[in-house]
Order: sequence, then C-alpha cells, then structure tokens
Amino acid sequence: MRKLVGLALLLGVLVMAACSAPAATPSDTGAASGEAAASEGAAQESAPDAQGDTIIIDGSSTVAPISAAVAEEFQRANPGVRVPVGISGTGGGFKKFCAGETDISDASRPIKESEVEQCAQNGIEYIELPVAFDGLAVMVNPANDWAECLTVDELKTIWEPAAEDVITNWNQVRADFPDRPLNLYGPGVDSGTYDYFTEAIVGEEGASRGDFLPSEDDNVLVQGVAGDENALGFFGLAYYEQNQDKLKLVAVDGGNGCVLPSAETVIDGTYQPLARPIFIYVNRARVDEKPILNDFITFYLENAAALSAEVGYVPLSDEIYQLAQQRFEERITGSIFEGLGSTVGVSLTDLLTREKGE
Repeated sequence: MRKLVGLALLLGVLVMAACSAPAATPSDTGAASGEAAASEGAAQESAPDAQGDTIIIDGSSTVAPISAAVAEEFQRANPGVRVPVGISGTGGGFKKFCAGETDISDASRPIKESEVEQCAQNGIEYIELPVAFDGLAVMVNPANDWAECLTVDELKTIWEPAAEDVITNWNQVRADFPDRPLNLYGPGVDSGTYDYFTEAIVGEEGASRGDFLPSEDDNVLVQGVAGDENALGFFGLAYYEQNQDKLKLVAVDGGNGCVLPSAETVIDGTYQPLARPIFIYVNRARVDEKPILNDFITFYLENAAALSAEVGYVPLSDEIYQLAQQRFEERITGSIFEGLGSTVGVSLTDLLTREKGE
C-alpha cells in the first residue's frame, strides 16, 4: 500500500496536481477507500470522542497508506467504528498528537526532542511502535536518459543549503550531464521524509536548499516529477512502486557501488543510507480510555506485515513485530531512540532488545 514552461507554469501545475491527487495512498488497493483514507481536513474536523467509536490518526503521508489499509480492514470487521486518516506530515501530525487532538500519529522518523518536550508539557505519554521499513527513492522523469546513478556526494551537492540559487543545471552536478535546468521536488519541511533525507544526505536534519517545490503529499510529488523532463525528486519507495510507468528510479551509490531501492536491498541493508523504519505513536492514556483503540493497535500489529507489503512497503522481521507487540502489551512509553545522535542506519532489533535487557 506538468509540463514545465517557465516557473509560473510549474507552480500552476503543482497547484493543479495538489487539487487532483489522491489524499493518502499511492494506489487504489486496500488503502484508498472510505473514511480510512480521509483527508487532513476530515481529521481536523474530528476530535477524539468519549464514546470511543472513532479513532483519529494523522501525520506522515508515507505511513498513511499502511494505516489507511489497516483502518479499512478494521472497520470492515467492526461496523460503526470510524478511523479517519489525515496527512499533515510527520511534524504536523506530532503537533496535533502532542496537543491531544489525535489518538495515533503516523511518523516516518522517530519523534524529535522538541516534540518529546511538547508532549510532556501537555501530559501526553506515548507508545512508539515500528510498523514497516521504507526506502527513500530518488526519482527522475522517464525522459531523463543521463541520470542512472548518483553518489551521496552528488546528492549533497544538489540539496545542501549552499546549492540554493547556485546549482541550477544538471551539468553542474556532473560535467557530462546535459546543460539543462535542474528542477527539484521534495517533501515539505513538516515531513519526516524530508528530515531523514537531509540528515542522511546533507548530514544535518532539516538542512537543505529552499528553492525546490515542496509538498506534504507524495502523490503531488509524483505528479510533479512525472510532468517535468528536467525534474529530480525524492519520496517513499511505495509511491514509485505504484507509479512505475510515470517515473524513473535512480540508483544511489553510498560508497559501495550503485544500488537501486527494493524490498530486498532495504531488508539486507545494502541500500544505504536511504533505508529507514517507519512508525506509529499511540496516546498511552487513550488506550485505557477507549477499549476499541487497544483492539485497533493489536489488529494493526497483527496485520502490519501483510498490509504494508500490499501497499508497497517492506515488512519488518517477525522478531521485530513480536518485540513491538510486547512493547504495546506492556505499555512501554518513550522512544527507543532517546539519546542517539543519529537514527541513520540503526538496528531496530538491537534497540528493542536492549530496551528489554536481552
């Protein structure tokens, strides 16, 4: 689960794509129907209800297809329960979650220290649960016949803050690339995908050039790259998998040769540094207040492997799912990433077993 003729037209088409693109999922499979794939606006209009027949989810557009697929199946088995899924981005989702506005926050990166503090100030305890792996895919338009593989250094040259208004042509990235404009598309600054990419590629979370076309909705980025022969963008691998006829995948050389992202290279760790785990965060107090939320999380973890694969993501190992289930059953709060200087390339198994003292 745009054709570019000058900057004005580029911006205009981006707006048109934003209006027409699906809200939360890269495909019509599983995650696309009903209130399970509700827009951000629907989530904003809702509020956690005392009766417990509505579960509010918001956050990452990367994780949304998995949550929406789980929500659809859960609603089918539990008539009368509503599970709208919004896509405010990871950062936007945490703002709502830490204000007590949602029950679950989808996140494509671990919670930041500033968000931990915001939740603490509002008395929100959370249970952090990994649900799948994802690879960040670097993408160009199918008409691009020159960019087959880019090194991490070349990606840094393109995206670092110093590149703004300076690296504007493809031949500035590599001398044998054509003298054509370089048009960039990427997740917005509230996106966990943006945070992870900038940390992995630029070396500092949130540090990048500002002259690119951003969106919190990966479907908008798909439309942008698909309509622009000079485009380069990055977003979750699942969105490429569902749009292979519109996009061209670029291999990444992290120091050991060019590697394309796939389920196999994400799992075996060869697609580095752009492979990562993705998460849901659950309001600890709300689990006790709303029995249906407890049932939903149990259902989520039991079905995450199958449904994440169905919508284009890479399931975790059975061991990690078991550790996540134990974490939820024991109501362990906080983040396994607390105190880590970087989350790039970390082992979930090591962190989860360390937490249990195994």
